[in-house]
Amino acid sequence: MPVARLKPRKARPFFGRHPWVLDAAIASVSEHPADGDVVDLTTEHGEFIARGILNSRSRIRIRLYTWREDEPLDAAFWKSRIAAAVELRRTLGYLDVDGGCRLINSEADGLSGLIVDRYGRHLVVSLTALAMERRVDELLPLLVDVCGPQSVLVRADDAMAKREGLILPTGAGGYVLKTWGDVPTEPIFISEHGVRYGVDLTRGQKTGFYLDQRENRRAAAAYLRGRRVLDVCTYAGGFALAAAKLGGAHDVLGIDSSARAVALARANAELNGLSNVRFEPGDCFKALGTLRSEGRTFDAVVLDPPKFAAGRGQVEEALRAYERLNTSAVNLLEPGGILVTCSCTGSVSREDLLYVLASVGARTKRPVQVLETRGAAPDHPVAASCLETEYLKCFICRVG
Repeated sequence: MPVARLKPRKARPFFGRHPWVLDAAIASVSEHPADGDVVDLTTEHGEFIARGILNSRSRIRIRLYTWREDEPLDAAFWKSRIAAAVELRRTLGYLDVDGGCRLINSEADGLSGLIVDRYGRHLVVSLTALAMERRVDELLPLLVDVCGPQSVLVRADDAMAKREGLILPTGAGGYVLKTWGDVPTEPIFISEHGVRYGVDLTRGQKTGFYLDQRENRRAAAAYLRGRRVLDVCTYAGGFALAAAKLGGAHDVLGIDSSARAVALARANAELNGLSNVRFEPGDCFKALGTLRSEGRTFDAVVLDPPKFAAGRGQVEEALRAYERLNTSAVNLLEPGGILVTCSCTGSVSREDLLYVLASVGARTKRPVQVLETRGAAPDHPVAASCLETEYLKCFICRVG
């Protein structure tokens, strides 16, 4: 077994089960392993710590999977991890045949680099590491065996390919690496808390839908009865449709920069028989400015923008973007209005976002009260040993 030996005083995080070994922590690697090979991680004195998979092209040089020296990374290991992840979702009550959920959440389920979302009888696999890309032919039949799906679509994206040093074949909707079964070419339909959504598995954003906001959509809807609601970066209309159907909002306007997303959101409104919800294309920053120049106001604004920073080096820029976006939203709110503001930027902390809200309150001279502090749905668990898995922040606020 090739051995990666750590530099002095670098072992503590990995004894603590953090799964990412950065290149700067490694002193040497024996036996000249190839990218994708299994290696053992040891202290500078040769004491075994964990076993993982090497990628010399990535800043995350080794991804760790087991801390047992007698446990090989073989088919039985991968199948047991997959089965454990699926069983958790079963105990959560998230395996409704007509619904959607995240079956495997990468590091949080001990499977760094592997994300699997379920939409009814269909699975969409998102690979985020070379370690999993090199094992896709081994993992795919295991997923089929454990989950019994009708189809499986395996995807990756440009960011992953660049980060992991991969050159992948281009397919429809990004990188489609492999398929199994009869993958739908048209949107399929799932139900979430009684709201129905069409999901485009092959061309949709991420794996087709933002499942992590599942419980936040319902929680936000509870504050919106009788209100005029603006949903910014609506994508498939998640918060907008929940506001109308679950919350009893008076009328809802959803805005998204993607024409494809707007078309899907409109179809979803029709699917749910909602005539008081409409969707328009538009850049989120420009649209908020236009609405204010027109003198428009709302009783509630939902902000669910895309990630604003890829790493810690872009945090300051991201925080300025969040402050600008939230300031524009608050300027559209009637007194006593509800602001639902979200961030999926992992390098922006909850404290960072609270500071943004404090600054927005000072800038607009309006009090901001945080009513609920929320995160991703339980099928997106957070690994206590890898706090990077806590990426989604959602604050439900009242603005005076």
